Amino acid sequence: MLMEKGGLRWGVEQRLAFIESRLFWEGGVNRADLVGTFDVSVPQASKDLSLYQEQAPNNLRYDSARKRYVATGAFAPLFIKLDADAYLRERARTEAELSAEELVSAERLPIPTRRIDPEALRLIVAAVRERESVEINYQSMSPNRPEPFWRRVSPHAFAHDGMRWHVRAYCHRDERFLDFIVSRCLGAQDLGSQAMSQSDDAMWTDRFEVVLCPNPLLSDSQQKVVADDYGMTDGQVAIPVRRALLYYFNKRLRLDVGDAVDRPSEAPVVVKNRTDFDRALAEAVR
Repeated sequence: MLMEKGGLRWGVEQRLAFIESRLFWEGGVNRADLVGTFDVSVPQASKDLSLYQEQAPNNLRYDSARKRYVATGAFAPLFIKLDADAYLRERARTEAELSAEELVSAERLPIPTRRIDPEALRLIVAAVRERESVEINYQSMSPNRPEPFWRRVSPHAFAHDGMRWHVRAYCHRDERFLDFIVSRCLGAQDLGSQAMSQSDDAMWTDRFEVVLCPNPLLSDSQQKVVADDYGMTDGQVAIPVRRALLYYFNKRLRLDVGDAVDRPSEAPVVVKNRTDFDRALAEAVR
């Protein structure tokens, strides 16, 4: 919390923080959001919204057309810390936390956190939500573009490659869909008309089935444990991957190592449908 509110119970503070988070990141909040998230009654949700309005009267206003409270231009957080990475993790969370961590010693490999500008992310999220375009000040790693520059994009989705967040967007300058690393968006401004939508991005909407199997250079026993490890049936498993994410899938699973003749343990799984996979990968990174 950025500010302690004396006299408020923990549960109430959590709900007020939720209201504030929705206002900042999603642009608005209503009673149904509170009821669905905290399993409180409708009257309690109304009371929480009224209480938040008392605490931060300049942060929200009621939009009768949308039937929800929306953030004002004077919004200033009282209950939350503007943590862009935490917001994206929560947005994409698909699995439960490891309950065993509280019972036994467990450690996760520390990965350096990419710094994301929360104000830039907020405007990019708004562009995705409202189906609009936005200008981003992007720092490319291309030797031809050593300095950051402003470009207009029409973003439609976020993706995480296991190390960093990307936003998938149509680039108005290059006239094609590209992946932009969110931490390299140094600023964002000026929402405008959308040039292309998610339905126009075939590489995002289409999926390619990657068929994985144990590396044949492993021993029979090693191949069996790899097959069990990856939940394979009859020595293979098919994983549908968005074509736009094939490059990251290839790198994440180290499928680009090949058959690793000298050290097959470095590549325990290989792509069975390699020819089709290489063709799809080449199309995705063009």
